[in-house]
Amino acid sequence: MNLFRKLAFRIKPGVPKRYLLLVAAVVWTFAGGMLLGKGASYLMAHSDMLLLRLIVGVIFGVAFFWLLFMRISLKHINRIRSIDVVRPCIFSFFDFKSYLMMGGMVSMGIALRHLNFINKTYLFNFYVAMGVPLLLSAVRFLWAWVRYHRVVED
Repeated sequence: MNLFRKLAFRIKPGVPKRYLLLVAAVVWTFAGGMLLGKGASYLMAHSDMLLLRLIVGVIFGVAFFWLLFMRISLKHINRIRSIDVVRPCIFSFFDFKSYLMMGGMVSMGIALRHLNFINKTYLFNFYVAMGVPLLLSAVRFLWAWVRYHRVVED
């Protein structure tokens, strides 16, 4: 092993694979909670028909989870389980493409909020609808973390 590889291996923040699932759950909880909090607080302060808007946001969020995020979270869970490194880097709970997609979504959300391109009531309703599948995915990562040894040994 050359000197660079030895150094990189020593400073790499490696964790057991099981804990990548926990890191993913924490990150997805943070993102989903932030979106839900931001969306719900804006809707409470500036919206009529608050309960209806929240219910619609949750319904769309659950549908979005079932149609897209369920498959995405399962893909990440299976990828983490199949990593052949004993202590992968703590940031490998996502693959490169997912980091790009996350960066694009965050940038788009910030741009839409600051450009006033979309009525903020609808934009923040969308935040609620996006926060729900992120939180449901976080629960799925947490469940995979809890059941990790049982699944790997079976």
